[in-house]
This record gives sequence, C-alpha cells and structure tokens, in this order.
Amino acid sequence: MAGERRHSGVKPIHWISVVTAAILLLTAVVLVPATVGEPARSVPASCPQRWDSDEIGHWVPAAADLDGVEESLVPGTPTSALICAYPGQNSAPGGESLAGSRTLTDQARSMAYDLGYLPVTTDRVEKACTLMGGQMTNYLIRFAYPDGQALWVGSAEEVNSCVTTTNGTIVSDSYVGPGITAAYRTGTWRLPQPEDPCDPATGRRGQDAEIVPDEPITVLVCRDEPGGTSTPRPSRGLEHGEQQARELAADLNSLDTEPGGNTCRGVGGGRGEMLTLHFGYEEGPPAWVRIIPHCRPSVSNGVLAGNLDDALLGRIGRLAPLA
Repeated sequence: MAGERRHSGVKPIHWISVVTAAILLLTAVVLVPATVGEPARSVPASCPQRWDSDEIGHWVPAAADLDGVEESLVPGTPTSALICAYPGQNSAPGGESLAGSRTLTDQARSMAYDLGYLPVTTDRVEKACTLMGGQMTNYLIRFAYPDGQALWVGSAEEVNSCVTTTNGTIVSDSYVGPGITAAYRTGTWRLPQPEDPCDPATGRRGQDAEIVPDEPITVLVCRDEPGGTSTPRPSRGLEHGEQQARELAADLNSLDTEPGGNTCRGVGGGRGEMLTLHFGYEEGPPAWVRIIPHCRPSVSNGVLAGNLDDALLGRIGRLAPLA
C-alpha cells in the first residue's frame, strides 16, 4: 500500500516518481579506523546466519581495513564475490535469516568495477523517498582478493528503490538492488540502467567533491516539462561534444555547493520545467546533474546541491532541445 509523501513544509519536488513520498534522512556512518595497538578487524569468511541490523541495506558484519575503502565501495580487483540473501518485509526490517548464497568468479571483477564507481559520501544527505510497504531483500557481498584479504558490501532490493549501500566506511545512495538480485539468481551481473536515456543512472564516483567529476567528453542535455495530465511527457535530449561538456562542467563546478540529495523548495510559481544533464566519459559511468529552475536549491547531482544564476541557466537552456 502506498504511503503519503510529506516534506515538512517543503513544496514537492518535480523529479520524484508519481507516487507520494516523504523525506528520509540518510545518515552516513563513518567507522573510525583502527589505531596502533588495536587488534585488526576480522572479516568473516562465510555468510552470517542473520542480518544483524534493522536498517535496510546499510550494514556489514565487519569493515575491511583495505587501501581505498574511504574513496570506493570496492577498491582493487577481487577474484570472487559471495552473495548472501536475507529476504523480509520493509515494514518490519531487522534480523532476517539467511535464505541462500551464490559465489561469482568470472563476474566478480565487473561487479566490483561497477560498484566501485558508484558515487559515495560520508555526509548526511537529505533525500525524498516513497513509503510503500512490501517485500525487500537485504544482501551482503563478500569480495575476496588474491592476497587473502576480503571486504563486505551491504545493500538491498526494496520496493521504494531507496536504499543505502555501504562497505562499512562509506555509503552510496545509488540504487543497484535489481542488479544484485539478478546476479544472485542467475550468476550474471549487470549494472541497472534506466530505460529512458534521459533518466538518471547510478552516477559516478567523485560527485561528492564536484558537481561534475573528472573530464567529460560529451554531455546529453534533456528537457522535461509537465504535460498537464497525470502521465508525464517523455523527456527529449540533445547530445553535445567535448568542448561544450568541459565548459559546462567547469561552470557547474564553480558554484557554491553543500551536501544535498533530491529535495528542493519551490519558488516563483514557474512552469515546472526540468533539465537533466548526462556527462559521458572515455571510461566509467556517466555523471548526472538535475536542474529545476523554480526550486531552491536549483541544481543537484544527488550528493551535492547548489543554485544557478540566470546567465548560466540561459546557456544551459540553449543547449537543450526546443520545448
């Protein structure tokens, strides 16, 4: 059953799905690294028999002491991935029993690569989610490395698609639950992709530091306007080359930003137009940026948020398809 969306006095945002939503505060958990004299943290070698948390997705049995765990969910190149499944109901999460497991070998490297590219943060990010009751499955994934070390990642598939994924040190709000379920059931990993190329995908590592990380070589600019009915009109996009992508990225990265998810406050009573930018790269996934001119903050990449001035908004609008 669908719940109500409430935003504590905040005008509803324009990019949430047609079901109602409520703000969900997701607090990233930072585990303090072991200091000199403390025993090394033990990473279990098999699936725990129960999910030892009442948070959906946001738990691991032990945080790994590996180089790179502060910057990437899965650093390096593991040789296998043990997937442990804990099905339950999102209305009463916590203590789910182990239902089964599957070990990936030839798929482990690509799974680690994709999860390692997800945008991560250690900041508290405000995010709006639907509140539908239903089935969910928590997952633990144990990545094993050639030198004998290992790392756990916790995630979930859940009806509201609003899940925190963690390696015990950093977290990501990018939703990959259906991909993990498919890998558990079939042994084949594939990163979930949106059906509409104008819809945001999982995002790109580094979006916690810059609106547009790294050096993009293309930008797809999509325009979406309300159609006047309960059925949204399809988005339309125009792709531009490296010069426009680099210039636009530099302009967006010059904005003052703060941690921010997908909530905003409507102002001005405008038409409700929305622009979505997808920056492509020679390697790795695209980074996306959403712009809602009549909201504050008006720009967000899911991790950082800021506000555009009229001049930059006009330049971006001229790169978008005609209304």
